[in-house]
Formats: sequence, C-alpha cells, structure tokens
Amino acid sequence: MLLRNDEVKHIAELARIGLDEKEIEKFSTDLSSILDFVEQLKEVDIDKAEAMAHITGLENITREDKNRDFENVSGIKKLFPEEKGGYDKVKSVL
Repeated sequence: MLLRNDEVKHIAELARIGLDEKEIEKFSTDLSSILDFVEQLKEVDIDKAEAMAHITGLENITREDKNRDFENVSGIKKLFPEEKGGYDKVKSVL
C-alpha cells in the first residue's frame, strides 16, 4: 500500500515538519514500507506467548520507605544564608 502525497503532507503538517516535493515522494515510499511491515507483524500468532515486562527477568531491589526525624536540623540551618518568616531563604535558580 503506497501512501498518497496528500496523506504524507497531512502527516507532515500534524508533526509540524516542512517537506518539499522530493521529500514527500521519499517519505511516501518510506512510510508505506513501514506500514507494510506493521501489517506483517499483525499476522504473527502470539496467543501462546507469555507476557513479560523485561527480557532478562531481573527485578528492582527496593527498600521500604521509613519516616524518621533528622537529627542535625540546627547544623543544616546554619548553612542557609538567610531566614525570613520562619523559612530558610536561598538564592533563586533560573
């Protein structure tokens, strides 16, 4: 199935890509071959394939989050250059 030039132009407009006529013809062929390949993939029988999230089977090792009090609050507060209204103030970062 070959995409028409107007279809390629429409896709390019949606992607906000400017194409000249030569590029439109090239992408018409390229996109058509990609779509043909996707159609071939639809024919593959995957009924017996197991679902998987990762090919190696590795899993993340995580720890439980625990809420605890920070012991050196006064030491950290000394590092701030200024305090205003009970809040520690730092220079803005843009």
